[in-house]
Amino acid sequence: MATSTRENSDHEGEIRLWREEGWWIAKDVETGVTTQGDSRDDALENLDEAVALHRGEIGREPTDAELEASGIDPADNATGDREPPDVLE
Repeated sequence: MATSTRENSDHEGEIRLWREEGWWIAKDVETGVTTQGDSRDDALENLDEAVALHRGEIGREPTDAELEASGIDPADNATGDREPPDVLE
């Protein structure tokens, strides 16, 4: 596994990269965001995008019209007071 860190910042900027079962896996240690790709470059590009989404730097919430076009009823598209499933944490 390869690891890259920036100067003594408690994992800020630390990325871990390894190969597993034919995939390259990339993890941003600070956020816990993990992605994969066919190549190292793909995994790292996917990680950059996923971290930006996680931080709210890119992306947006879908509109009700977009949800409806995908067959999702916007009224039923909320977790309410329930905790998200473990897989989403």
